[in-house]
Amino acid sequence: MPTYDLTDSVLETMGRVSLDMMSVQANTGPPWEEKNTTAIWRGRDSRKERLELVKMSRKFPEIIDAAFTNFFFFKHDESLYGPIVKHISFFDFFKSKYQINIDGTVAAYRLPYLLVGNSLVLKQDSIYYEHFYNELQPWKHFVPFKNDLSDLMEKLQWAKDHDEEAKNIAKAGQEFARNALMGDHIFCYYFKLFQEYANYK
Repeated sequence: MPTYDLTDSVLETMGRVSLDMMSVQANTGPPWEEKNTTAIWRGRDSRKERLELVKMSRKFPEIIDAAFTNFFFFKHDESLYGPIVKHISFFDFFKSKYQINIDGTVAAYRLPYLLVGNSLVLKQDSIYYEHFYNELQPWKHFVPFKNDLSDLMEKLQWAKDHDEEAKNIAKAGQEFARNALMGDHIFCYYFKLFQEYANYK
């Protein structure tokens, strides 16, 4: 099923502007050629790979801009991975060409919103599943990287070395989101889901 977050944003429509699919696709920042080339990520400490990402950012700040906005699971490590930074507008994410999507306690809710932007999504290999994953294709809609982040730097370098291909993948990801993850598609998904469920009664 679609996540609660995506469903809620559809039902509330403009009530949550920063996480509304229609609003995000209309605020995707500067054209591709004018975006900066530092990959960006913000979030909380809900998975050890997120700690590793922040550590990588500390080592290569010109390549990755990753920071925590809250500590909850690893509070004892805040001195190692802090300080906490302020939230930034979701629209400001799209000033960067590269968006890092990394799981938390579940699949990262932000993926649909990142896809509908016009930046390249780099998605961690995941044990989790969302309702649209069966149609989402690596190297067509996003660039995959290993669960342990061991090849993330390599994939970022690939994107920089193949700028036109990266731009085309970003565009394909955006088209996928527009054609499969907008409000009307979510309503249709629920309709079909409950229709199928009713057949089992």
